[in-house]
Amino acid sequence: DYELCEEWGHLYPVPREDLISFHREHLLHLLEVGEMQKALQLLQRIEDPGICLAISEQALDQHPNLAASHFLAEYLTGHFYANLTTARCNEIQALYIGSKVLLTLPELSRVNYVHLSSRPLLMLEQLLMNMKVDWVAVAVQTLHQLLAGQEIGFTVEDIDNLLSKYAEKALNFPFTLKEKRS
Repeated sequence: DYELCEEWGHLYPVPREDLISFHREHLLHLLEVGEMQKALQLLQRIEDPGICLAISEQALDQHPNLAASHFLAEYLTGHFYANLTTARCNEIQALYIGSKVLLTLPELSRVNYVHLSSRPLLMLEQLLMNMKVDWVAVAVQTLHQLLAGQEIGFTVEDIDNLLSKYAEKALNFPFTLKEKRS
């Protein structure tokens, strides 16, 4: 049905908003079923970069599944970085990095942290509070790799400060140890 509608759009004039809406729904459908290559081909077939940007942004704003969000964030930063405001770029890059960190977690546990996908530093803090030390190690390694040379609202130093804060809290004993008397 989507292909038929796309052909129809080539033969007859379709209002811009309807075209964006149609392509957005087609894109989301492809991403939901895991057809990333076909989704990329769809975006490449759209000749007007303004329409392509609108479709990608609107699709991302509908909060699709993790893989789709990751794909859209990567596509937007890769193709439309110069067309986005600094705040929007930071938001999309944070979502990209957060989704990348989520993908490092065990699959069954991702659902507990997916709501933090656009806030990777908060996700890291939540993992620390839940005492998921092994997951934190992998997440920190991933964050260090992804943050190299990028500015998205937080830095490697912010991660290190967060880790130091929780390490200090882990060593803080609220009571004194009593000596045994012989």
